[in-house]
Amino acid sequence: MRQIQFIVAIIMAITLNTSCTGQSEKSGKQTIISEAGNVEVVYFHNARRCVTCKAVESVSADAIAEMYGEEVPFSSYDLEEAEGKNRAQELGVSGQALVIVKGEQKIDITGEGFMYARSNPEKLRAIFSENIGTLR
Repeated sequence: MRQIQFIVAIIMAITLNTSCTGQSEKSGKQTIISEAGNVEVVYFHNARRCVTCKAVESVSADAIAEMYGEEVPFSSYDLEEAEGKNRAQELGVSGQALVIVKGEQKIDITGEGFMYARSNPEKLRAIFSENIGTLR
């Protein structure tokens, strides 16, 4: 009986881990060159979220607001709602993602967001600063 409970627990842990670490359609940093538009930060998430997913949103929103105010907007979209699906399609995102966008340029920092939001928020702030600086 204990073996069955252990196996079920492992399966549940794997399922939760993969549901919260989805990447955008193309992994790694992606930049498409264009000069049009303003810089914005966009976070895509699912309706059901873990603590890390929520931390990525709150830490990112706070960091962007503190560093740039209204100059760089932060938006969060639920991928299970029509508005979120439409915006994700516009940006070529197919799963949870944290992206910095300026016109046609897109920098995917999803991995860094999930890696540092809870453990090292200052590092995530530095990543925002570095990447937003290159787009301005």
